[in-house]
Amino acid sequence: MTETSPAQTSALVLFSGGQDSATCLAWALERYARVETVGFDYGQRHAVEMAARLRVRDGMAAALPDFADRLGPDHVVDLTGFGAIGETALTTDRAIEIDARGLPTTFVPGRNLVFLSVAAALADRRGLDLLVGGMCETDFSGYPDCRRDTIEAMSRALTLGLDKPVPIETPLMALTKAQTWALADRIGGADLVELIVEESHTCYRGDRAHHHAWGYGCGECPACELRAAGWIEWTAGA
Repeated sequence: MTETSPAQTSALVLFSGGQDSATCLAWALERYARVETVGFDYGQRHAVEMAARLRVRDGMAAALPDFADRLGPDHVVDLTGFGAIGETALTTDRAIEIDARGLPTTFVPGRNLVFLSVAAALADRRGLDLLVGGMCETDFSGYPDCRRDTIEAMSRALTLGLDKPVPIETPLMALTKAQTWALADRIGGADLVELIVEESHTCYRGDRAHHHAWGYGCGECPACELRAAGWIEWTAGA
């Protein structure tokens, strides 16, 4: 963290419109005086993700009325050239499975490294103090760029490269999906939970046709299974 108090700090949230980034946006709005968001178009197969992020952003004012005036502009960065390099199950029509390295084919090599670099540059130009991301090493789906060591190394590299502190806050890093649902409930209660259920998008297959207690999705891909399991665990203990 920076030495300034949270009330005097501004943040840029890496915001995809999924459960994790929606919860991180609410977390940032609760803490920081000015919050902006950035999304990345990296050639995702499913345009529903880009549409979902706008619906979630628009719903935040009603879900968190006490913090509505803290939400600043949204930015979208075109990274389609980068996405074409990966040729993963998120950017091309291929099966979701485990590859020869033991990584899921939904892993986009270096995605979070690129996202954080671009976000840091944008934050610098916008005069924002820190970055907020939904990376998590508890339920991280096998992605090595979601690990705490990776994020801490990126923060150090960006601090050196920009010659200024670049803190990266990851409020979900040690949380399970059940605990992420609980965090959203603590911050915004039923209104925020409903917003995340109805408007956020996590499904790797881009399915908005099938509705479940935990939201829309195919119910079978790894992202849906993780989200559903977290919902069941949280609601069972709530």
